[in-house]
Amino acid sequence: MQKIMIVEDDPAIREELALLLKNEGYCPLPVTNFTDVSEQAVRNRPDLILLDIGLPGRDGFSICMGLRKAVSAPIIFVTSRDSSLDEVQALSLGGDDYITKPYSIPVLMARIKAVLRRGSKATEPDVMEVRGLRLNLTKGTISTEAGTTALTRNELQILACLMEHAGEIISRADLIEALWDNQIYIDDNTLSVNVTRLRGKLSELGLQDFIKTRRGMGYQLI
Repeated sequence: MQKIMIVEDDPAIREELALLLKNEGYCPLPVTNFTDVSEQAVRNRPDLILLDIGLPGRDGFSICMGLRKAVSAPIIFVTSRDSSLDEVQALSLGGDDYITKPYSIPVLMARIKAVLRRGSKATEPDVMEVRGLRLNLTKGTISTEAGTTALTRNELQILACLMEHAGEIISRADLIEALWDNQIYIDDNTLSVNVTRLRGKLSELGLQDFIKTRRGMGYQLI
């Protein structure tokens, strides 16, 4: 049974989410103490984390940063804050998806399943190599002679898709479909944020031009 941690300070919403997840066959892990969320995640090893932004003491952004250093579980922000700036910040910090309240229960469950599904694909033991860059799918890392750095699940999936088709132009639509299985659950803004973040990590390893933008067509590794 897959475990889903619920980081939500509203008791009614927290209990509703726990009941929904239990009815769907998941094991809910509601959090009521928000001072040590990362430590709780390390102890309980959730398969996915639902994270609110407006929390007492520390906001969800700060907690997300701590979680990203502690565990590899995907993070879905579930929040009433519908600003595009909040969404960009959430994704930039390592969030895997962003859902605003009030949410549609079927859509929420579908997106939870989609994130878990692509997360399981990312754990397949394999190493890919293109132009001196090694992508370890098991560890979720990239490395060159300059060093090694960790990727989020979204970054890993994007790079794996591009490396698998190195030299070919991959359209944005094809990337979206490959990552999120269904285009209704993702938008261009989310893809752009993840590609920008991935480029930054590649640049730190000495690969400034590893991902080319082909205007009007998509992305390409050359």
